[in-house]
Amino acid sequence: MTRRQSQVLTSVVLGLGIVAIDQAIKVAVKTSMYLHQSIRVTDWFQILFTENNGMAFGMEVFNKWFLTSFRIAAVVFLMYYISRCIRRGMSWGYLVCMTMITAGAAGNIFDCMFYGMIFNNPPAPMVAEFVPWGTGYGQLMLGRVVDMFYFPLVEWNWPQWMPFLAGEHFIFFSPIFNFADASISCGVVALVLFYNQKMFK
Repeated sequence: MTRRQSQVLTSVVLGLGIVAIDQAIKVAVKTSMYLHQSIRVTDWFQILFTENNGMAFGMEVFNKWFLTSFRIAAVVFLMYYISRCIRRGMSWGYLVCMTMITAGAAGNIFDCMFYGMIFNNPPAPMVAEFVPWGTGYGQLMLGRVVDMFYFPLVEWNWPQWMPFLAGEHFIFFSPIFNFADASISCGVVALVLFYNQKMFK
């Protein structure tokens, strides 16, 4: 097997593996927990089931149709970019980073595109179930992204003498995210720290 073939196989297997793990976790949480239910694992780690219409870590900035369409276009472009870079001799580390980013984006696209079509949305404490195609809680491309990892590492109340913040409760790290978000973030951080265009050979 040539280097190029090995890299193509690595990218495909890694990408599909990330998407599969992400979806397995999301389906398990969605079909066994009700919305906003929390499972305390440690003092600094919880499984907290939430859903959002927005970007990574629950941010909501753009219209849902635009966001989903942008994600699809971004993943298509990244797949093309990866294939082009493999032909040019991409380094293994750079390949892994780009695949993690692409697969993470694809994992969240699956939620947006299909979850509204295949899941119902019962009130708590009932949990969601699979339903016949098209009879779910939303339309195609308007599904909600499932998040569950919550790491309130440090909590404190600001002292009374602090201007504007006196008595406010602060949590670090407060965003709730999923495996796909983590894959994207780790890939981006590794790129920034370790790789640039000089990694091509």
